[in-house]
Amino acid sequence: MIKIEQLSASQAQAQLSALTDVLQACVADGASIGFIAADDRAVMTDFWQGKIGSLERGETQLLVAWQAETLVATVMVGFSTMPNGRHRAEISKLLVHPLARRQGIARRLMQQAEQLAQQQGKTLLVLDTRSGDVATDLYLSLAWQIAGAIPQYAASTAGVLDATTVMYKLLR
Repeated sequence: MIKIEQLSASQAQAQLSALTDVLQACVADGASIGFIAADDRAVMTDFWQGKIGSLERGETQLLVAWQAETLVATVMVGFSTMPNGRHRAEISKLLVHPLARRQGIARRLMQQAEQLAQQQGKTLLVLDTRSGDVATDLYLSLAWQIAGAIPQYAASTAGVLDATTVMYKLLR
C-alpha cells in the first residue's frame, strides 16, 4: 500500500537520509535530475538541506510516498516569489526509487502536487524533463502541454548533453 504525505521542514530533516537514498538510487539508474555522479552523497545531502530551508520559508512544498515504512518517492512544488509570478508553481524532483516503479506512484504524486498547487491558488504549473524521457508520456497523460525544447541543456550521467522539454499545465 502506498501512502502519500506532505512533509514539513522538520519532518524532511528527520528523513534526510531516506530522501538522499531515493535521489541517489534515481541518479544511479540514469535519471536526469541535476546530478551526474551517483556516488556523491554529500552533494545530494546538501541539496536536500537547501530544500529544507526552502520548506521552512514556505517557498516549496514536498510530497513523499511511503511503501510500507519506506520512503520511496518525492515531488516538490516550488512557488514563484516574484510579484508577476505568484499565480504559478514549478514541479520538480519527481523521483521514484527504481525498486518502486511501475506502480502508479509518480502519477499519484503528480495528481497530489497539482491539487496542492490549486489549493494555494496557482493557475499555472511548469516543469522541465529530459527530452525523450519516459516521464514525458506520464505528463502528457495528465494533460500537460509541451511548450518547447532546449537543446544541449544538461549533462547526463553518461556524459552527453541532453535536450530538455519544457512543459506546462493550466489549472482551473
